[in-house]
Amino acid sequence: MFLTVCLNPTIQKTLCFSSVTPGSVNRTGVHRLDASGKGINVTRVLTQLGKKAVHLTQLGGVMRPLFLSLCEQDGLSIEWAESNSEIRFCYTVLNESDYSVTELVEESQSVAAETEGRLLEKFNAMSDSHLIISGTKAAGFSDHIIPIMVRKAKEKGAHVILDIKGKDLLESLKYEPDVIKPNLEEFTATFKTEPCKDMMLELSNKYRCRIILTNGSRKILAAEKGNFSEIDISFNAQAANTTGCGDAFTAGLASALDDGADFRAAVNEGIRCGALNAALVRPGVIR
Repeated sequence: MFLTVCLNPTIQKTLCFSSVTPGSVNRTGVHRLDASGKGINVTRVLTQLGKKAVHLTQLGGVMRPLFLSLCEQDGLSIEWAESNSEIRFCYTVLNESDYSVTELVEESQSVAAETEGRLLEKFNAMSDSHLIISGTKAAGFSDHIIPIMVRKAKEKGAHVILDIKGKDLLESLKYEPDVIKPNLEEFTATFKTEPCKDMMLELSNKYRCRIILTNGSRKILAAEKGNFSEIDISFNAQAANTTGCGDAFTAGLASALDDGADFRAAVNEGIRCGALNAALVRPGVIR
């Protein structure tokens, strides 16, 4: 059983154009709307892999029924706390003429002061063997909420995967999460270091965790138990939409680890799921 957490839900609008002319009106009849955010994407891919997953988030505003309806269409199990704030929209512009993927991201509104307590109450009532926390948190949450979740999960003996960055990651490390998986840019910004090999090995040994850094279609950097490796990624075709590839990777990795795969095999399953996502227009899916 997986519990996925993301404190920044999104409604994702994907628009496909044969070409885009800057400064002009660009029209398309090819577009879609999806419930999204990193945690939703992870949950959707886990579900498509046949895993039981529940997603915990905060929701509010007039778009909440739409968000929940989109989740229901995907067969996703959602637990949520009232935020008294509108759900943000994000937009993906796909340009077929140069295969570019442009992301337009709204910043989140601040959640109500009581949202954090409501969310932690729900979290404390849930017991799962795997916890995956992804992405940034909306404005209004304290710096303590994510480390608290990590601590409580580890106290219960859960396997914890973190795809987070900055202070949230720094303050969670002392509780020894099992895997941390920011991308390369997020890691270097968080730990203010480049190249990363020495820091990855130091952190892996100190906090007894596995570290995986994704970097788009470039090599994956990985560290565990004093060993460092670079793992090639190969895509057999031009990507249709790279939005959600990192989340698909996280889901594939987590699913394989749950099945008892060794670290390298789990990374390879993450790569496979990321590649499947990239080949599809819809974000955060493998089929």
